Amino acid sequence: MTENSKYAAMLAALGHEARLEIYRLLVRVGEEGLNIGDIGSHLGLPASTLSHHLSCLVDAGLVKQDRQGRQVFNRVDFEVMNQTVAFLTDECCKGLAAPDRNAA
Repeated sequence: MTENSKYAAMLAALGHEARLEIYRLLVRVGEEGLNIGDIGSHLGLPASTLSHHLSCLVDAGLVKQDRQGRQVFNRVDFEVMNQTVAFLTDECCKGLAAPDRNAA
C-alpha cells in the first residue's frame, strides 16, 4: 500500500457524516476514550449503526479499541491523526514549478 493510498483510505473513512461526528467526539474526549454506549448516548446513534461506523474507523487505523472487562473503549490514535495532518500539510506553500510549455 502506498502512502497516498493509506491516507486516502483514512480520509475516506472520515468522509461519512456519522463517522466524522464519532471521530470528532473521540478527539474531544482525549486519551480517556468512550465506550460504545456513551458514544451512542452523546450522538443519538443506535448500537448497530455505531458498531458499523466504529469498525470502519478502526479498520482505517484512526481509532483504537481496548477491552476493559465487558466494555470496549474507543480512543483516537493521536499519533495517526497527527501523521495524517502532517501528510496533508507537509508541502504547504513550497510552490510548484511551471510546466515547460516549449518541450515537444
